Amino acid sequence: MNELLDTIKSRKSVRTFDETPLSDQHMSDIKEYLSNSENTSNPFGIPVEFVLLDAKEHGLSSPVLSGESLYVAGKVGKKPYADVAFGYSFEKLVLHAWTLGIGTVWIGGTMKREVFETAAGVRDGEMMPCVSPLGYPSKKRSIKESMMRKGIRADSRISGDRLFFDGEWGKAYTPADDMADVFEMVRWAPSAVNKQPWRIIVKDGIYHFYEKKDKGYDNEVTGDLQKIDVGIAICHFLLGVKELGRNAKVTVSDPGIEIPEDSEYIASLTIE
Repeated sequence: MNELLDTIKSRKSVRTFDETPLSDQHMSDIKEYLSNSENTSNPFGIPVEFVLLDAKEHGLSSPVLSGESLYVAGKVGKKPYADVAFGYSFEKLVLHAWTLGIGTVWIGGTMKREVFETAAGVRDGEMMPCVSPLGYPSKKRSIKESMMRKGIRADSRISGDRLFFDGEWGKAYTPADDMADVFEMVRWAPSAVNKQPWRIIVKDGIYHFYEKKDKGYDNEVTGDLQKIDVGIAICHFLLGVKELGRNAKVTVSDPGIEIPEDSEYIASLTIE
């Protein structure tokens, strides 16, 4: 458990790379990882396809990055829960890459989307919500990256009493000792502009996940970026539960708990 928590808390978004291509060993590892459907699966049963893209070959770049030579793009069919499923599956890859010393950052808007979608072979009925570079972090961040991280307070997180609720929205929840690290993993999940739009209401032993919406994060091209963030949070929760040697069942059945108008029910998790 401590190793997984350390991985989650130590992982940083990387925008400045040292221009060194992935080693043959690491490239082979990533390809093998992506070829295993168990690694790319998600509890919503929605396939997410990953494509590795050579930056130079396809003319790919992003104004917020420097030194990158390889990208990974994710594609998913346009259907209910596709964005949540995408976030779950992509985050598993992001965490795996970090254990190898490979840096990543979720890129959803700061790129020439049509160029990336052409390179990734996005088909009708599919969307490519995000891509990420895959590379070795530079020893020194660019000034631009340092300013971006400072602007979104990338190294801080909202306190648990504002994210996790006991039975009703707004009533702070204190996890039991055996679940404390799991909730900390959720709290440290990455999110667009560090908004942390997930909320959990714990009621009758069931963990209900919600999206607290902000304007401007939902469109037909990318899906709902904040639902992607909730998918990331669910990924962290389930990985943590697995570390405890337990399983959790994911269902989609709104419990009818009263929530604010700017929020939406996503899924319920029951630990077995």
